[in-house]
Amino acid sequence: MEITLEELLGSRDARHAMQERLMQEHPDKTLVCLTVVMPGSIKRNEQSLVVAKAAVEALKECFHPHEGELLERDLTTGYEAYLLTSISRKEAKRMTCKIEDSHPLGRLFDMDVFDESGIPIPRTAVGSEPRRCLLCNNEARYCMRNRTHTQEELQQHINKIIHDYVHGV
Repeated sequence: MEITLEELLGSRDARHAMQERLMQEHPDKTLVCLTVVMPGSIKRNEQSLVVAKAAVEALKECFHPHEGELLERDLTTGYEAYLLTSISRKEAKRMTCKIEDSHPLGRLFDMDVFDESGIPIPRTAVGSEPRRCLLCNNEARYCMRNRTHTQEELQQHINKIIHDYVHGV
């Protein structure tokens, strides 16, 4: 199901409000927010759910036994999960970077860890490199900002990554 720009922006606002609420309710916990990288107007489909399930399993495995509370939301605007853990913010960020960098679908996971002010901790704060583009070696934000690649190119590559994962290639 395609979503509109207004729905996408509304979902971002709602996600931000959820993050703020969770941080206020659990000031002694570290918040990890998981979303799926799915460019385009279709954010929830069979492929995005494969990625979401793999990401949640990777989070559970990596954060066990400090997993804490996990809230999952399967929305038309995309899958979201929120993990509250007792692990320090910087250690949680190191762990999420490791998942994103090592899991076969990790390039399609977006795992944010928030500082005490609610600002996402950058990968560079824990010694990790910025995310790279799915199609070339530039920084992902450079290609996104400049629209270096077409939506179709990105979607074809994402389809291949998911296909290879599902079929064990």
